Amino acid sequence: MSERATREETVDVVWSGSWVAERLGVALEGDGELQELLGLALRRNPKRAHLLVSNVLGKHVPQRPSVVHGAGFELGERVRALLGAQEARRAVVLGYAETATGLGHAVADGLRDAPYLHSTRRPVAGVEQAGGFEESHSHATSHLLLPEDRDLLASGGTGADASVLVLVDDEFSTGNTVLNTIRALHALHPRERYVIVALVDMRSAGDRDRLTVFAAEIGARVDLVTRSTGTVALPDGVLERGQALVAAQEAEQAGRAEKAEEAEEAAAAVEDVDSAPVTRVHLDWPAGVPDGGRHGFTPAHRAALEAALPAMADRIAAELGDAAGPAPRHVLVLGFEELMYAPLRLGTALEAALGADAEVRYSTTTRSPVLAVDDPGYAIRTRLVFPAHDDPADGPGDRYAYNVAGAGFDAVVAVVDSTADTPELHAPDGLLARLAEYTGHVLLAVLPSYVPATAAPTGVPGTPTPAPERQEPAVLPEPLRGPDFSSYAPQDVGWLLQDLSDTELEAPTEEREEAIQSGGAHYAESLPVEYQPSAEYQALFTAALEASAARIARAVGTVTETVLAERGPRPVLVSLARAGTPVGVLMRRWAQHRHGLDLPHYAISIVRGRGIDATALRWLAAHHDPADVVFVDGWTGKGAITRELAAAITEFEASGGPAGFDPEISVLADPGGCVRTYGTREDFLIPSACLNSTVSGLISRTVLRADLVGPDDFHGGKFYRELADSDVSGLFLDTIAARFDEVAGQVEEAAKELLAADRAPTWEGWAAVERISEEYGIHDVNLVKPGVGETTRVLLRRVPWKILAKRGAGADLEHIRLLAEQRGVPVEEVDDLPYSCVGLIHPRFTRGATGADGKAVQGA
Repeated sequence: MSERATREETVDVVWSGSWVAERLGVALEGDGELQELLGLALRRNPKRAHLLVSNVLGKHVPQRPSVVHGAGFELGERVRALLGAQEARRAVVLGYAETATGLGHAVADGLRDAPYLHSTRRPVAGVEQAGGFEESHSHATSHLLLPEDRDLLASGGTGADASVLVLVDDEFSTGNTVLNTIRALHALHPRERYVIVALVDMRSAGDRDRLTVFAAEIGARVDLVTRSTGTVALPDGVLERGQALVAAQEAEQAGRAEKAEEAEEAAAAVEDVDSAPVTRVHLDWPAGVPDGGRHGFTPAHRAALEAALPAMADRIAAELGDAAGPAPRHVLVLGFEELMYAPLRLGTALEAALGADAEVRYSTTTRSPVLAVDDPGYAIRTRLVFPAHDDPADGPGDRYAYNVAGAGFDAVVAVVDSTADTPELHAPDGLLARLAEYTGHVLLAVLPSYVPATAAPTGVPGTPTPAPERQEPAVLPEPLRGPDFSSYAPQDVGWLLQDLSDTELEAPTEEREEAIQSGGAHYAESLPVEYQPSAEYQALFTAALEASAARIARAVGTVTETVLAERGPRPVLVSLARAGTPVGVLMRRWAQHRHGLDLPHYAISIVRGRGIDATALRWLAAHHDPADVVFVDGWTGKGAITRELAAAITEFEASGGPAGFDPEISVLADPGGCVRTYGTREDFLIPSACLNSTVSGLISRTVLRADLVGPDDFHGGKFYRELADSDVSGLFLDTIAARFDEVAGQVEEAAKELLAADRAPTWEGWAAVERISEEYGIHDVNLVKPGVGETTRVLLRRVPWKILAKRGAGADLEHIRLLAEQRGVPVEEVDDLPYSCVGLIHPRFTRGATGADGKAVQGA
């Protein structure tokens, strides 16, 4: 962008420093652009009361992303011209946290070939510190240097000496921070040349002389590249007067806030105003690319990110277009403290994607407490206050977003890293809730927090270590999502699976059954051939869905309300793939429809006899508090998976995995009396049990085979794209969700009753299964599958022997009778059955392969 265009963007009728200048006598003296670049504000700081507020930095003042990136890029081009192309390739760029992390990265972009590192105030467990320094005037002083490549500062990662260190800050005020940095790094890696880059140089004459003397002392050349130059004229006693003015303003604002709160409470008693919806937008962040420069960012990383930006911007634009109401025209991309560059580049790409039809702005949240005064002559008009949400090393505290409230943004795209995607972010007083008060739509984009592969708690470089809590190990990919994997919408569910769609895994049903029962193979090592329903059966599914939709909607609402009451306010739904996944999607939709909640939802693999996917559990712990995870399944049979999950969680924690997961499962139906949290204990037809992948997003049952799934891999699954013409996954969800309002009153009553009831598991179903196993001469409870859902699975995926149907069971078993007829399986009417039906798998290859008459079983 040209300098003229940038100036036009920052021009204002009233200078945004006039309020402070008039009251404290502070003046900016310098070139003609200075007041366009800077405004003034006040802060409670014992060292410096005034704050220079940049209009092109993208921290406190929302600005066009192209202007923000262009300001840094242009400075980088000037440094490249100063050094020459050859020397520029041997330079390393260092930016300062938190304010200049994005600016420094943009400067590195302008140099083209230079690697980038920024200082950080976030310690990362297992990453050895390569240096540090102090910032004397800041509210948070300690800066850490944590490069993944220990030679980055010395050689730029090239193996040769890095001849130039380029240091980037937003303002060059006294020079103390830069002197501290050069002094510390020069002792470690002496070099002959340094370049200091800043948007504005505000040093006094004495400070300029001090830098010259310092450069001579260390025997190095120090150049300075800035956009604008000036000084701040401060009258005597300005610090004390500024502190008094801040105190007076805060007292006045506190009084107004109390009155406003009373008025809001009165208004709320009359009218319940809904907050804006919060939607999680899932970006395909390029694998291996760091989310910023905390651990280093190379030219190769830059190229990979540039290639991926348009598609990520298109994903954001599509989500904005899907929002209710007119398409947003005034959009803010909001970064997070040190995470400035990635949101900035998403913003520049979004500008291009939306074109002239929308106005995109960019800024970030900050740790810095600044007084807000709603006056056009003051740089900080409004502020949002919310709790820190990245578990900071210095403890909890307030964080701020400035000039967002009241700015008229139609939508806000909040961008955080996975370390910061915590319960505090989603809390009622958290950032997302505060943003929702002032905009029509909030999108949340979570980027994977990069943890160096060389993280080493022992101090030995190159030794891998697990990531700290709520940080994502670099080896773990993001969840698979539709439309690339499954026919579900990307926000409906993230599959913690690896895609095995191109692997041949299917085997004839009889062959699989023989291998499974003979001990030659585990059922999770192969897949059955996907059952394709006949036209008659498909019609039965459609009729059953219509007949049971309201009944299922009641159960969905009841179990979701119970979960919200006991595990709220923002549980993380984790369905057991694949039967639990449609239920998890419906629970998520209920929470969004009835409460405006955008609950995270993932699907995870659990395998009987093999346990749960431990890699997926580690991923969940890296992104969420394990205590918030609620496991979801479709129904219970005899309770085998309930017991499997409890044992697997115990084993996971005993082996050193993150603690805190609650192994209780929440289900739609609990006919076996195996769990505390359920929508109903009736055994009725849940139409999703009628089909396989075509009602579950076209995803297979999960696969666990040693030659395909390593110890650090997710379990596998297949996406049957070729079955799209038969897919009824969306029909199933939409038909049930359409009945939510109709059953809302019934759900409210049912949830109240359940919350007050004794819901302790009775394990009635397990006792019945053991009895049937012995009575029918099977002697293996794994071959007895109780309940409508499990019986359906037997008929679709296993070799059925016979079906036991509760005498008098009606329409709920129509599809069971049809399937049994198609497969030539007898249906036996019985009394005293706690389930509607029970499916018996053919016991041909078991030790007790006899029937109820005591004779050996000879055939199906």
